Amino acid sequence: MSFSSPYRETQLRQLVQKLGLPERSPVLWELLDVALTHPTAGAAVNYERLEFVGDAVVRLVAAEFLYETYPALPEGEMSAMRSGLVSDRTLAMIGDRYGLERYLMMGPSAAADPTGHDTRVAAAFEAVLAVLYLSQRSLVLIRPWLDPHLQEMATIIWNDPARLNYKGALQGLTQGRFGVLPDYRITEVGHTHGHAERFLAQVFVQDQCYGEGKGQSKKAAEQVAARVAFEALHQLSDSDS
Repeated sequence: MSFSSPYRETQLRQLVQKLGLPERSPVLWELLDVALTHPTAGAAVNYERLEFVGDAVVRLVAAEFLYETYPALPEGEMSAMRSGLVSDRTLAMIGDRYGLERYLMMGPSAAADPTGHDTRVAAAFEAVLAVLYLSQRSLVLIRPWLDPHLQEMATIIWNDPARLNYKGALQGLTQGRFGVLPDYRITEVGHTHGHAERFLAQVFVQDQCYGEGKGQSKKAAEQVAARVAFEALHQLSDSDS
């Protein structure tokens, strides 16, 4: 194996140790170096292609975890929970626990942009998962240390749905239960009564309105409407059971 410098070798080995993996784990070290190289670093290759693979890997890990941990959970609700588990916010939160950004080579523009923190840490995290998967063509180097994080996050989501990305959660729920996507209808209502909510969103499922909400942006209004609809559909599910 070859490293760009002794310091980089120490960095990468330290990260693998933080994950709790055995010292002689068959990690593709050169690829791990790439996984922790941001597009702004000016290197010949960066993490983007690995992020593509890692996106599929983390969804598979979350799916296996939910299937095994919640045997009575319907498919639609597993999809909703998975949306929360694989969101940038959740992945960045896990990545921060390992100080992942410290290992990420990037240019000054990215390093000086705090608003992009979650996005770049989540992307690097996915790229690292891709390397660990490709190193063994299995999840054996991933699940032992990632499952406890997924368990913690799943419990939070289960007990506090406000942690979810409601649009993603609602989409998973309606696809699983009805086989359709939510239909959002937006109306610009302007500023009324001193409030700044410019947009009204209504969300329909099979031509029935299950929720509406207002927000300063269309996306914000849709999230409020999605939350109302998500909770309404959960209540219907509880009353049917």
